[in-house]
Amino acid sequence: MYLRPGLKTSALALFLFATSPQVVADIASLGVGVSYWEPELSGTFSSSGDDDIDLSDDLATDDPSSSSSITLTLEHPIPALPNLRYQAYDLDGTGRATLGSGIVFDGEVYSAGDTVGSSIDLSHDELVLYYEVLDNWVNFDLGVTLKSFDGEAALVGDVNTNESRIEIDETIPMLFLAARFDLPLSGLYLSAEISTLSIDDSSADDMSLMLGYLTSFGLGIEGGIKTFEVELDDVDDLDTDIEYDGVYVNGYFRF
Repeated sequence: MYLRPGLKTSALALFLFATSPQVVADIASLGVGVSYWEPELSGTFSSSGDDDIDLSDDLATDDPSSSSSITLTLEHPIPALPNLRYQAYDLDGTGRATLGSGIVFDGEVYSAGDTVGSSIDLSHDELVLYYEVLDNWVNFDLGVTLKSFDGEAALVGDVNTNESRIEIDETIPMLFLAARFDLPLSGLYLSAEISTLSIDDSSADDMSLMLGYLTSFGLGIEGGIKTFEVELDDVDDLDTDIEYDGVYVNGYFRF
């Protein structure tokens, strides 16, 4: 798996950082949230060595259905252990199109005029392990995001009943950075998050920019834009250059 070697480096960095006396959470807390994301899907994919297949122009792939999910967060006052956040994303885009020109995917040939069904599924579970570096009106978190994919890229032809399918079963460790700026005396805040990794010609970036409001009793809501980009180079015989981008809303409660 192409990104696993980076996990050792990330884990070592987190261990060294965790031993710093500056990394101390004030109190323990549990957060539960419900998020809504409506991404637009764009980009290309291909099997290694074949021409790129455009999700929109070639396959008329629909955007994924609006995705709702539960977010669970645990923060605690133990300096050596990271805080935790878990969330799942459903990113299954499907399409059906009559090809204007021939394409090849995973050894199968689909000719111009064939009607082809398609699926690109980058659904995944996400676990964020992070430490609070600053915790006042300016908040800054540093850690690692683990994205565990269980999806596929697939084409199915009608005429010759040919089918090609490449499974996407990868765990990607990414550097996680988050910042939040509280606006004085208002309960409002601005926040930004990024999870990123680049190894050789493969990369992944998950970014969000949000405006939020947190009440004094722990109920909050935030909304903004979330973007997820994945560029793979010959990973399990698959190349991708895919982007999900759209409105993101999250409501949560901190105990």
